[in-house]
Amino acid sequence: MEYRPFGRTGVKVSPLCLGCLNFGKSADPETSHGIISRALDAGINFLDTANVYGRGRSEEVTGEALQRIGGRDRIFLATKVHGCMDDHDPNAVGSSRRHILAQCEASLRRLRTDYIDLYQIHRPRSDVAIDETLRAFDDLIRSGKIRYAGSSTYAAWQLMESLMVSRELGLNRFVSEQPPYNLLDRRIERELVPFALTYGLALIPWSPLGGGLLTGRYHRDARRPDGMNRYKNEDRFLDAILTDAFFDRIGPFCELASAKGCTPSQMALAWTLQRPGITSAIIGPRTIKHLEDHLSALEVILSAGDIEALDLLFPPGRMVSPFYEADFGPHLYR
Repeated sequence: MEYRPFGRTGVKVSPLCLGCLNFGKSADPETSHGIISRALDAGINFLDTANVYGRGRSEEVTGEALQRIGGRDRIFLATKVHGCMDDHDPNAVGSSRRHILAQCEASLRRLRTDYIDLYQIHRPRSDVAIDETLRAFDDLIRSGKIRYAGSSTYAAWQLMESLMVSRELGLNRFVSEQPPYNLLDRRIERELVPFALTYGLALIPWSPLGGGLLTGRYHRDARRPDGMNRYKNEDRFLDAILTDAFFDRIGPFCELASAKGCTPSQMALAWTLQRPGITSAIIGPRTIKHLEDHLSALEVILSAGDIEALDLLFPPGRMVSPFYEADFGPHLYR
């Protein structure tokens, strides 16, 4: 495994980050433990979860697995805060100091650890001043409960504001951003990627497989393939991303992968990993088979001709299916 620098922190992480969204949900605890164990054996040292995944269940399962397997000090463990954790408490959501501090303590308990390596704000929030959020993260860093702070799905201008405020107030700054990025939505190449390269932020994209759309399972005659899991209850999101432009391109994309001698998911992952500025791509396997397929993407090297062919199908800086603009809705936080 060839490890990569995590922004300007000096930390080294694996190019694949094990996303824990499915753990305790579509993957039962024993399967989840097996996936984590296999990932660590393969050299993955970066795990990412969130308090809102299963309302804490993902963190619990991840914490159980790490306690059973051991070696916590060799793992770069990330989680997130922002989503609603109590439908009856208006303060159990968002990026306020109150919510951040309370949820950090809860995440530490569920993860069975004394510290979180990377604590991320899950989404930007315009009704809370950024200094409120940054001060809370700074206090957690100074107390030793978290090592670094990061963001997820922030625009470049919002990150610029955060760096400005951190510098002005002498606070620890965000060291990473977790954006949606895949062949279907390349809009972060316009401003966010150059920003991250300029200011030394690690980029750890979520949904590098387009939520499964780039696995080759979705076609016009298989809009809801057998075994579909992620979008089974999300008709509005599915309608937004399954565009005519997507269906026009998925066939030729699968042909390119076949000619390369790899699966479509491996080609999509390899492309993401070989893009400028990308630190680690977050994978979300719910079976060992999925994980093995993802690991094999590390062996796929795309040529200049491959990149050119993919650019013709999925133009740089543009989008085929909208991942930033899709209506994630309240289900994301439940």
